[in-house]
Amino acid sequence: PELYLGNRLEQTIILDEVQQFPHLFPILRGLIDQHRVAGRFLLLGSASPDLLRNTSESLAGRVVYLEMHPLLLEELPVTASYRLHWLRGGFPDAYLAPNDKRLRDWFESFMATYLQRDLPQLGLTAAPDIIRRLLTMLASQQGGLLNYANIANSLGLALTTVQRYVNFLEQAFLIRRLEPYFVNVGKRLTKSPKAYVRDSGMVHHLLRLYDEEALIGHPVAGGSWEGYVIQQVIAVLSTDTRAFFYRTQQGSELDLVVEQGGKIVLALEIKLSNQPTLSKGNTIALQDLNQPPLLVVTPSAPDDQLRPGVHLCSVATLPTQLKRFGVYG
Repeated sequence: PELYLGNRLEQTIILDEVQQFPHLFPILRGLIDQHRVAGRFLLLGSASPDLLRNTSESLAGRVVYLEMHPLLLEELPVTASYRLHWLRGGFPDAYLAPNDKRLRDWFESFMATYLQRDLPQLGLTAAPDIIRRLLTMLASQQGGLLNYANIANSLGLALTTVQRYVNFLEQAFLIRRLEPYFVNVGKRLTKSPKAYVRDSGMVHHLLRLYDEEALIGHPVAGGSWEGYVIQQVIAVLSTDTRAFFYRTQQGSELDLVVEQGGKIVLALEIKLSNQPTLSKGNTIALQDLNQPPLLVVTPSAPDDQLRPGVHLCSVATLPTQLKRFGVYG
C-alpha cells in the first residue's frame, strides 16, 4: 500500500469499504503528513464503531466526516412527487423501482443482506430475526418516545441488550434518536428520546405498506410523515446547529426545535394536513422558548404567514425556508 499510494501524490484515491482494512489508517496518516493536500483520499465505508474509532485515533486532525443520507426531496427533479418519495424513501433503487413488486423485492434483498451479512461484519452479534423484529417495532412506533423496557419485554431480551442493539443501529445510520430539549423553564420535561427509522421507505416496507391508500389509512401515517420531514430538515442543517424536540408533561410540545448559539432560533410543527391548526400546547411551548419563529410544515400548502412569527410552508419549499431562517448548511 505504501508504494502504490505513495506513487500517486497528485491523484485522488478512493478507498471503498475502508472499515475492512484497519491497517491502512497508520499508512494514510504518514502519507497525508508528507503531502498535505485536501481531498487526496476519499474514504467510503459503513459507520461502524471500528471505523469511527480507527479514523479518530489514526487520522485525528486529518479527516472530515460527511454523512451520506438517502436522497432528499430537494435533490430530486422539481417535477418529483413528495408523495412517491415519502412512500418509497430515498434509496435510489427503491425510489426508481418500475413497479411495486420490484420495490418489495429490492427492500427484501437489502434487508436480508444488511441484517445477515453487513451488520454482523460491523460487529453486531444479534440474530438477524431479532434485529428485524426490533426495527419493525420501532417502525410501528415511528416518532414515539423510546421505551427500552417495553421493547425488552416484547422481544424477551435484557434491557441492556436492547440498549446496545439500539445504539448499534443508530451508529449504522438505520435509526435516529432525537433527544428532548432541556431548558430551565420551571416545568417537568419529558426526558426520553424519540426514535425514528430514518428512511421512510424502510418504515413502510417493515410494515408492508406499499401504496398511498394503505399508508394514509394506517395508524403510523402521522408518525411516518413526521419522521420523513425531520429527515429532510436534519440532513441539511448547518454544523453550528443542533436539533431537538420539546415536550413537557403538561402537554406543551413542538416536533422540532433548532438550537444555534445557545438558544432556540427556529421551531417546527409537522402536520399531515394542508389546513393545519396549532394546539394550545404549541403556543405554550413557544412561550417557554422565548417565542422563536415557528415553521408549520405541510404536504403541499402554499407558503403563507398564519400570524406574526408563525409561517406556513410545504415540504417542497422547506429548504428555502430553512435558508431564510439561517439554519441551512
